[in-house]
Amino acid sequence: MTTTTIIYALAAMLFAGLIAFTTTPAVQRFAHIVGAIDVPKDDRRMHDHPIPRMGGLAIFLGFTLTTLLFCEYNSSMFAMWIGGLIIVIVGILDDIYAINPLLKLLGQFVAALIAVLQGMTIEFVQFFGTNIVFGYLAIPITLIWILGLTNAINLIDGLDGLSCGVSTICSATLLAIMLFKGDYVSALITAVLVGSCLGFLPFNSHPAKIFMGDTGSMFLGYTLALLSIQGMFKLDTAMSFLIPLSIFGLPLFDTAFAFIRRILRGQSPFKPDKGHIHHRLIQMGLSQKDSVYTLYAICGILGVAAFFLAYESYIKALAVIVIGFSILVINLLLHNKKDN
Repeated sequence: MTTTTIIYALAAMLFAGLIAFTTTPAVQRFAHIVGAIDVPKDDRRMHDHPIPRMGGLAIFLGFTLTTLLFCEYNSSMFAMWIGGLIIVIVGILDDIYAINPLLKLLGQFVAALIAVLQGMTIEFVQFFGTNIVFGYLAIPITLIWILGLTNAINLIDGLDGLSCGVSTICSATLLAIMLFKGDYVSALITAVLVGSCLGFLPFNSHPAKIFMGDTGSMFLGYTLALLSIQGMFKLDTAMSFLIPLSIFGLPLFDTAFAFIRRILRGQSPFKPDKGHIHHRLIQMGLSQKDSVYTLYAICGILGVAAFFLAYESYIKALAVIVIGFSILVINLLLHNKKDN
């Protein structure tokens, strides 16, 4: 890793952040014009006044314009550009008109299929030195992964700055592992995504001036899924599949738990409710900021654990999880005791 490589990646990150930061006010005004406004209609929403959404368009512009200038043109980038554009169009339509969930899923599927057709597939995973080759199952497994992570980042978007912050931490973890593993091509793209998120986050943090909407959350989930396929599943480690599962553990667990909970209740898995982790933290008495910071901490703990997993330091990864979660539990117990 040369100094030039680091400076180039930092320049790309800064440029993406500046684009996202400077275009967010314009996107905010555009959202008002087209009627992409989140009006609090039920007690599931945490805000008490109308707030424009569709802010993810600024993240998309930051990422796309920067990668067009800084990154090499190849099939992977083509998948991110074209598939990302489809995701953003679907997200914009949903932010304005609240389209049918199945129609939204169809748009996600088309974007995921474009990635697969461009050769972005999970062909195998390593399990203690043995390659488990998926063969014909590679395509359905890849589609499930892309759709799953796209919706996981979308469903966790329930508090000011939560989804954007979690995506920043996840992409920063990907960036760190890619740099230390020498995958500078993937690292550059990921650095751009980190910058795009950081540029938007000041407008999205509590109290939020604008929401990223499905436009942003689905785009971030889709792009993170593709970056993990390109850079994580192919790592030469004993259990490579554990790394992305650890990095995205928080949104994946929350989504899986939400789907199971709703299905057991006889509801549609896409029906919104107040059972998400962030809702439960609010119900425990935490403020919006404290709830978001707690989930940031969980995501960070899992990110550090993923870093050790990449180096096959399984004892250290386990120690990070045990120590980190022990501190979090103690803090939550002390918080409840103080309130009582």
